[in-house]
Amino acid sequence: MAGLDPLVIYLVLGALIVIVISVFLSFVPIMLWISALASGVKIGIFTLVAMKIRRVVPSRIVNPMIKATKAGLGLSINQLESHYLAGGNVDRVVNALIAAQRANIDLVFERAAAIDLAGRDVLQAVQMSVNPKVIETPLVAAVASDGIEVKVRARVTVRANIDRLVGGAGEETIIARVGEGIVTTVGSASSHKETLENPDTISRVVLEKGLDSGTAFEILSIDIADVDVGKNIGANLQTEQAEADKQIAQAKAEERRAMAVAQEQEMKAKVEEMRAKVVEAESKVPLAMADALRDGKLGVMDYMNLKNIDADTNMRDSFGKSTDPDKTE
Repeated sequence: MAGLDPLVIYLVLGALIVIVISVFLSFVPIMLWISALASGVKIGIFTLVAMKIRRVVPSRIVNPMIKATKAGLGLSINQLESHYLAGGNVDRVVNALIAAQRANIDLVFERAAAIDLAGRDVLQAVQMSVNPKVIETPLVAAVASDGIEVKVRARVTVRANIDRLVGGAGEETIIARVGEGIVTTVGSASSHKETLENPDTISRVVLEKGLDSGTAFEILSIDIADVDVGKNIGANLQTEQAEADKQIAQAKAEERRAMAVAQEQEMKAKVEEMRAKVVEAESKVPLAMADALRDGKLGVMDYMNLKNIDADTNMRDSFGKSTDPDKTE
């Protein structure tokens, strides 16, 4: 050590001091502490160090605390740090509290923190309380009592209800309820012309139903933006019903025709059967006549007269067929 150059020793000591100061400043946010003191926020340097140990980013607590102090909210470091450790957005909560104070809205830190932890944008909710939001429903198709389809599009003006943000239903529920109210109102109208002439009846009836119950919003007004006439649903249904009835009637007629054809074929079979019996009976006549001649019950002249009558009958039949060409056998 005695042989070392004093300049080298000073350089080494200076480097060590710079390293120590750099490590100290990287762990202890001196500038943030100075900014807090300059803004009137009473916070100790060891408190900032403790935040580092608890894995809390000091700037995300101190900067919102400075805004809250300047706004006169009267919050504490412990409140902000606990909300940060719970996974909340401290800066957004403080901004919401400041906006609520300026708008004269009664909002305390506990409720704002609960709204933020519930997954809702508390700042947007406060802004919506001051400046209502317009929600436009999709095109809702309803059918009046006369069977005409009416297509309605509505605009719903809502204001956030701070007290019901935790546990209250969202915009989808408002849209669904308004659509249901439109369908009910149009369906109860005796004619679609009533809806076209007085579209305000839809908004009035729907608004009277208290559709914002259990939601995070308060409905201020429901305005009908567009009303159009759609298809004649009643006529289409009657046409489809008539077509179905026609097909049923055709099926029944085809069934009856098939039964008639079957019956006709059955009758033809019976006719052929009777003809066969006649042929069988005629075949027995010569045998009977032979027996009658043998037994002497029929004379030869009687037999000859019978043959003459039979020949005369056949001749008359042939004459009749030649004079009537349309006659069949």
